[in-house]
Amino acid sequence: MWRGRPALRLNLRRDDFRNMKCKLCGRSGIVSMELGVCVDCIRNIPEKAIPYVKKVHHKIRNGFNLPAEPPMDPDGIPCEQCANECRIALNKSGYCGIRRNANHRLIPDPETAFVYTYLDSLPTNCCAAWFCPGSRDYGRFNLAVFFYGCNFNCIFCQNPSHKRVYTAPEMRLNEFVTNVMDNSKVGCICYFGGSPEPHLPFALKASEKILKERKIRICWEWNGCGNQKLVRRAAELSFKSDGVVKFDLKAFDKSLSVALSGRPNDRAYENFRAVAEEFFSERESPVLTATTLLVPGYVDKREVEKIARFISELNPEIPYSLLVFHPDFHMMDLPITPRKQVEECYLVAKKYLKNVDIGNKHLLFL
Repeated sequence: MWRGRPALRLNLRRDDFRNMKCKLCGRSGIVSMELGVCVDCIRNIPEKAIPYVKKVHHKIRNGFNLPAEPPMDPDGIPCEQCANECRIALNKSGYCGIRRNANHRLIPDPETAFVYTYLDSLPTNCCAAWFCPGSRDYGRFNLAVFFYGCNFNCIFCQNPSHKRVYTAPEMRLNEFVTNVMDNSKVGCICYFGGSPEPHLPFALKASEKILKERKIRICWEWNGCGNQKLVRRAAELSFKSDGVVKFDLKAFDKSLSVALSGRPNDRAYENFRAVAEEFFSERESPVLTATTLLVPGYVDKREVEKIARFISELNPEIPYSLLVFHPDFHMMDLPITPRKQVEECYLVAKKYLKNVDIGNKHLLFL
């Protein structure tokens, strides 16, 4: 799997991370050389910062032959599977690289996915493992379902191989379902990637078939910006099967979301609210959780406080995980999240929420 450019980070000393300068305001701090601008400029002067960072995203996507922006061809076929709402021209792809207009027909159909799967022994490193009873299901397995394609363009992506959509293996729905049903030790299924949004019809149809035959936890790890109706169906399956829906709430500030992931994430908060209001209940395992990656210099306590307050207004019992950042993809020039940033973010989240966890804690000892 392609893992970015490690040599860039290895050439930097610890003090170098604090002396990088923003190309807009000139101030020093923890600034990604790839992104070029600091968090203050992104928040306070987005009219200058966003055009600058958009060029970075376009360059990255060009390297994978992906559309720079969601296509909006007036004569194209509308794709409504995520918040990007692409209109895809003939024989072109949507922003995700997966959805295509092939001879005036959108593909793949719900019977096909570009995906690979593997078995993880339980307990595994799932973001919900700290509260989900399924993580203690020793002797059984989680079926990890890695979908190619994504409706975001995170410059710190931990799984950038999903962008190589032209190398993606193809799987038919019946093959997927049969593989699950033939293994009695599969206790849960986790759809991730990339992000599941481009393949939601496939995943929903497969899950519904499987649940008719036996009880398996259905879980999702996504950015949350999918079609509202499809997201609701997915959450309902997780609720009925004692699974978990994990939203990656990357930032609260809209401009910061665009800077870090290429796209606004308004839909994620709308979908999170809808799932919380309809499906979050006092059961043994909460159906809903959120995570936030603590990107050094960018996702600070100010962002975390706004996210935590938003979650608490829905229900302060909703579990929230703060994930320690590891340099990857096009943010190899940043450090692991400093301990001070982790502590500040944890304390501010605890002001609003009862269940807060720190994920990837082992990285703090590197």
